Amino acid sequence: MTSATPLARPVIEWGWAGHALETESGDLHVVVEFDGGALVALLDGLGHGPEAAAAAQAAVPLLEAHAGEPVETLVQRCHEALRATRGAVMSVASFNALDSCVTWTGVGNVDGILVRASDIHARRDEAISTRGGVVGYRLPRLRTDSFAVSRGDTLVMATDGIKNSFSAGVSIEYSPQEIAESILVRYGRRTDDAHVVVARYVGASS
Repeated sequence: MTSATPLARPVIEWGWAGHALETESGDLHVVVEFDGGALVALLDGLGHGPEAAAAAQAAVPLLEAHAGEPVETLVQRCHEALRATRGAVMSVASFNALDSCVTWTGVGNVDGILVRASDIHARRDEAISTRGGVVGYRLPRLRTDSFAVSRGDTLVMATDGIKNSFSAGVSIEYSPQEIAESILVRYGRRTDDAHVVVARYVGASS
């Protein structure tokens, strides 16, 4: 997992939690702040152990170097970089503080939800709509969605080592780190790598 040096006034607050089935986890997150926004990605290398970890890690330099690019472009870049690996599934979300929105896309079973801080304008919680496939092996036609976000809206991404009922355990009155740790304890499977990353939108710098 990795994160770039945060800006003086970050667009998001975030935390993560995870455990490995073997000595190395095939699950990892990438969080990168860039001018006017922030990228949050979660990857799950196929299988377990060093080869799964190598597949996920192959995407890290690209995501860090090109964090401000459209999410579909980032997935395409990762697809090319992962061709020599066993592949991975991933979800990618990009927060834009200038337009107060988040844009995301996903390939495979890395789940994500956006939990609203309030019911202003009757905005509802949203879930990432992923497409079946494997980055580095078989890339589907990507679907990208964008939603307006308000201060306090909270994104939660989880690999399949987290039970898909985890959304019931998101209590946004807690910090992102506390939410991530609670989800891992309550919904993590001990039969798989498990990883959850939580990012809360805090708005544009003023």
